[in-house]
Amino acid sequence: MGLPWDFHPVQGERVTLDLLRDADLEALHEMQSDPAVCRYLLYEPRSLEQVREALRRDAAATRLASAGDFIQPAIRERDGTFLGTMYFTIASVEDTGEIGWIMLPRHHRKGYAREAAALVLDLAFGELGLHRVFAELDPRNAASVALCRSLGMRHEGHFVEHMWLKDEWTDTGHFAILEREWRARGSESR
Repeated sequence: MGLPWDFHPVQGERVTLDLLRDADLEALHEMQSDPAVCRYLLYEPRSLEQVREALRRDAAATRLASAGDFIQPAIRERDGTFLGTMYFTIASVEDTGEIGWIMLPRHHRKGYAREAAALVLDLAFGELGLHRVFAELDPRNAASVALCRSLGMRHEGHFVEHMWLKDEWTDTGHFAILEREWRARGSESR
């Protein structure tokens, strides 16, 4: 097990995972205040002050040591352009993590989220030494479902009317992949 783990930038072919910066506030607000982006998230569109507070909290989250610890790095193009954010939390220090992502709509369908998620899975199964990573999402979010499938994540469950959210009962989809499954995909998974 590679815990505790301190954040360091992670470089891919086209994207870098890096800490959020104060300079990301405008782009982060654009993303987190967009009703279309927030439709399937746990929160309503956020005000500038709410985003500023989230930025402070998330930029300070730089260490994974125990269950509940999280990182939420920025996804950036090589030139530093903000594309979105990844989310990763330790669900169990013995073996399990949870992954998630949010992208600015103008950067959808370009493969950036997939590359960033693959970097996080490499990190989870490599440096962190985890056994399993899962994603929970609203199954109506077709883009996130497709991303999970493209990463080789298996659909393990569909919880009907699982939570009361935004004035309606919503379902939760559960996808997961094991370390051995990720390794078996080899270079195809990157």
